[in-house]
Amino acid sequence: MEASAVRDVRGADDVTLLERLTSARESLEAEIARRVIGQRTIVEGLLTALLADGHALLVGVPGLAKTLLVSTLAQALELRFSRIQFTPDLMPTDITGTEVLEEDRSTGKRMFRFMRGPVFANVILADEINRTPPKTQAALLQAMQERAVTAAGETMLLERPFFVLATQNPIEQEGTYPLPEAQLDRFMLELRIGYPTRAEEERIAQETTGADEPEIRPVLGGEELVHLQKLVRRVPAPPSLVSHSVRLARATRPEDSDAPDVTRKYVSWGAGPRASQYLVLGAKARAAMSGRGVPNFDDVRAVAPSVLRHRVVTNFQAEADGRTTGDIVEELIQLSLKWT
Repeated sequence: MEASAVRDVRGADDVTLLERLTSARESLEAEIARRVIGQRTIVEGLLTALLADGHALLVGVPGLAKTLLVSTLAQALELRFSRIQFTPDLMPTDITGTEVLEEDRSTGKRMFRFMRGPVFANVILADEINRTPPKTQAALLQAMQERAVTAAGETMLLERPFFVLATQNPIEQEGTYPLPEAQLDRFMLELRIGYPTRAEEERIAQETTGADEPEIRPVLGGEELVHLQKLVRRVPAPPSLVSHSVRLARATRPEDSDAPDVTRKYVSWGAGPRASQYLVLGAKARAAMSGRGVPNFDDVRAVAPSVLRHRVVTNFQAEADGRTTGDIVEELIQLSLKWT
């Protein structure tokens, strides 16, 4: 991005920035659609997490373009992109980096130098994150929460923006390690990718089997993206919306005095305070992407399934009755319609 464009963004008022954010959203969706057919809801979820400065977990069976979607988004953002293929033998240092011993040929002295790992990028694709043991999964914890890496006794800050997108196959269980709740809680959204429609699949079969390869043009640079993320933070959240978000998150906790019957019957552990934060931030980002300066209850309900699903732990009764976390969260969202 040209320096003049960055200066204009820095000096722009919030109204101008909001218009730029809406325009950038449309341009990003258009660029991604040049290579990825369908999945509009998933793309919207990715952009919501991106603008809210959060991370996203993409869950779907193989062949649904999860990796292609992430790499295309990185190209459209003009950011440094790293793909980490998670395998059972992957070590934490393969992610964060390691010290190597080097010799200065002029003096003959030997010294250690830290070789930065793939986590030192802007967009990280953690491909099939559940294929590596928890020890290696945990190598991302500090980076995701604090945007920093501690290695060789030194804490190094990661360059902003920093965005982790992890993929996971929900149907294969052999040789996989379920993500611990602490790791799941670091992801702002869990986005579940479904099969394309018949018309979309026919387009996929037609357009991806030819000789043409769509070229992705970068439409948004890192520094401008950081300014837009700060704008989302400045979007005002009415007290009633904050109260609604907190009440919805607390409704997932069976020990809460106001927990509904469905939660008390089927839930072992509910969502923590991060869920309340991400409901508000997600609503702000969604409103800003639509060009609105204030979020509403519909924005909260729109992001609620992706924010809450992976934070709710069901009990044996839910398994016996065939109830999933998605079912329970959807029922709580329907209950929330009566609160307004």
